[in-house]
Amino acid sequence: MNEGNIVITKNEFLRQFEAVLKEELVTVEYSQQERKIFLTKLTMPDFLKEEGYLDPFLENLLSQIQEGRDRVVPTSPEIAKFIRKHRRKYKDLLPVGINI
Repeated sequence: MNEGNIVITKNEFLRQFEAVLKEELVTVEYSQQERKIFLTKLTMPDFLKEEGYLDPFLENLLSQIQEGRDRVVPTSPEIAKFIRKHRRKYKDLLPVGINI
């Protein structure tokens, strides 16, 4: 799975990031306050996770958020686990004083 092939769009009306992977809609619901994006709920079919799409999808999403210079507060357990696993790469995305 190549993360460069994943196109993620920000649906501001539904307040979610969206991507279509293997004809399935993958979403991450968010809430935005000031310069922080709270990533609240990840919806991805289990078969996509089993095929290894979760990490590339989240890497792409976090890179996109990083470009916007926002901070991330992962309230979704799966996203928090991913950031914990890649702490060095994404520690600058977390707001000051937030530890996961």
